[in-house]
Order: sequence, then structure tokens, then C-alpha cells
Amino acid sequence: MKLLITAAFAAAILQGCAPLVVLRQDSVPQPPLNDTSWVLASLPAGPGLGGPQPTLRFAAGDATGSDGCNRFRSTFVATNGKLELGPVRATTQMSCPEPVAGRAAALNGVLDQARGYRVEAGALLLVNAHGATLASFAAQPDTLAGTAWEVSAYNNGKQAVVSVMADTRLTLEFHDDGKLRGAGGCNSFSGTFVAEGNTLRISRLATTRMACQQPEGRMAQEAALLAALETVATGHREASRLELRTGSGALAVAARLLATARP
Repeated sequence: MKLLITAAFAAAILQGCAPLVVLRQDSVPQPPLNDTSWVLASLPAGPGLGGPQPTLRFAAGDATGSDGCNRFRSTFVATNGKLELGPVRATTQMSCPEPVAGRAAALNGVLDQARGYRVEAGALLLVNAHGATLASFAAQPDTLAGTAWEVSAYNNGKQAVVSVMADTRLTLEFHDDGKLRGAGGCNSFSGTFVAEGNTLRISRLATTRMACQQPEGRMAQEAALLAALETVATGHREASRLELRTGSGALAVAARLLATARP
């Protein structure tokens, strides 16, 4: 808070002719954080940003994301620049090599110290109790149109999520015109998609008719991927990761962003 006192007021005060009047200079109102998603852009007090990109999402009273090593979840309250996280933050317990582990520890320290936030030029700044910037985050793109992905895992239809076979490559391309195209490891396929928020519907899948014998299981993998895509009800994009889930919340397909995709 700044004190704005004119010279005339100061003289009057010294002469005992007028009471002290303090004018407040209000801070710039800050937008709400609910239903926003962010990716770490800078961490001044920590290691660089190589490796998996840390994320932060605010929704329905929960702050969730990844520190680049482990996933975390806590409650949050954000009101016009003030931010309360926690008091308890639940995390997974994976072990990660340096420098990923060091950066994760630094980010968790930021979350412990954060007492406020500012949104400036589209970036989210977490600040401590004194207003000093602890870390900055860039807005996370949440659209699928115009992006391309490489599948890393899929539901095999036997109540299990399995990794993609070695020497095969499965891809997904979400085009601006609502068309879905991809590679199933043997055949190419196409279809349509409709995305509204996190809701995602994939339909009208059709494939070419090649038969690929090697490696063994290649055709079964392709059939399982296509079947999994037809069960998708939601899509959640987080940094360079994409999770497609069924209506019951089961993971149908996991993928990572291809470098050739549009930002």
C-alpha cells in the first residue's frame, strides 16, 4: 500500500489544522484461477527446464499437476491475487534422476511458499508473502485441433493398459476440419472427432486393408487401438501428454505430442 500525501496536507498536519488522510492505491484486480491450466516457464531459484514439463491446473477447488517427476494434488483458494494451497499436498512417490529430481524439489518449494499470484501478459506468476516472484507459468493450450501425437500406451480390451510394441509406431492427428487421421502400426485410418471442453467423441473410423505379419501381434495391436478410440469420452491435454479416457474414467489411450505439431 502506498501513502499519497500532498505537500499541502503535510503542511496542514504539521500545523495541526487538518486530520491525516491516507489515500489507498488499489492493486490491479486479478482474474480467477478456476478452470485454468499452465505449464512451467521459468523457475528462477531452481534448475533448468529440461525433461518432462511441469504443469499446474486449477479446477473445482483442486490444484493438480506434475512437478516433472511426480503428480500432485491439493486444495486451493484463490481470490483477487491471494492464493492458499494445501495445507496437505498428496503426491506420487516415483524416484527420478537429476536434474529432474532437483527441479521437482524446487517447484514443490515454490508451492509451499506461494501466497499470491499475478497474471501478466497471459503468464501466471506465483509470488511469496512479500510479493516476490517465485515461478512463472505459460498458459496451457487445451485444444486438440491442429495437433499430432504418438501413442505410447492403449487399452488392449482385456482390462489392461499396455505399451506400444517395439518397432511399431501409432499416431493420431486431429485436424482443424474435425477429421482424425492416424497410423495403426500397419494401416492408416481416418475418422471424425468432436471436442467440447474435455468432452471428446471419435467416430466413423475406417482403415486401409493391408495385412502385416511381423512383428507378431501387430494386427491385434492395431485392432485394439481402434477399439479403444471408439470408447473415448474425454480428452485431457497436459503439456506434451494426452490422455483419452472412457466414460467411466478408464484410460483408453495415452500419447505424447509430436514435435511437428502446431503449438
